[in-house]
Amino acid sequence: MTDLTDIARAHRLLVALDFDGTLSPLVDDPMSARMAPAARSAVEALLAAPDTAVAFVSGRSLGDLRIIAEHSDDSPILLAGSHGAEYLIPGAPVDEALDPADVEVRDRLRADVEKLAEGAPGSWIEPKTFGFGVHLRTVTDATAAERLRASVDALMADAAPHWRRRQGHDIVEYAFTDAGKDAAVAHLREVVGATAVVFAGDDLTDEDALRSLGPDDLGIRVGAGETAASVRVADIEELAAVLSTVAHERVASRQ
Repeated sequence: MTDLTDIARAHRLLVALDFDGTLSPLVDDPMSARMAPAARSAVEALLAAPDTAVAFVSGRSLGDLRIIAEHSDDSPILLAGSHGAEYLIPGAPVDEALDPADVEVRDRLRADVEKLAEGAPGSWIEPKTFGFGVHLRTVTDATAAERLRASVDALMADAAPHWRRRQGHDIVEYAFTDAGKDAAVAHLREVVGATAVVFAGDDLTDEDALRSLGPDDLGIRVGAGETAASVRVADIEELAAVLSTVAHERVASRQ
């Protein structure tokens, strides 16, 4: 992994960022998440820097990611939703076609899981394009939360053993696509022609991308936890400071 000075001098830089917990604080109502002011300023500085592309890479469905990121039609920011199964690339069409058979199974399993969630007050099921997420953040009864987790795991092992399971901060996600953030970063790198990548994330699902980075890239872990990243920051504000430094050094290096 390279350092900040080297990454700031890359010919063409892609800064790919997880959203929840990385740019936005984790909140009880996921759709109320918004970028922290410091993170917003850092993203704007990166967008203004020469030969620099910015992407948000999230487990959120693409439609939800657009809402929480306040992503307008004319935004230059690239989006990868559903862990890289959905993309919004400025100027490119969005492929929203799903196999009706997959949709039928998704909706049936989601309904079954919603019934299970009734036994764990505070839990709720988030619809996702390729599956669903079981939210446990607001469940106050730890025994009920663990019972729900085990029940859903048993249901999915029986009904859809080929679905991918992901564990995140107070959420368990299930999807019929195997897309991962490593593939998302690789695709976005190719799309923008990046010679180097900065990727930052705070959760287990971000480690796929962090492990995939090359020697000319820079991985940043936000917060605690085992990581493949070469740099760790304490919180969103510290990450914003690092990203702002990269943006300012890129501007200075071209003057």
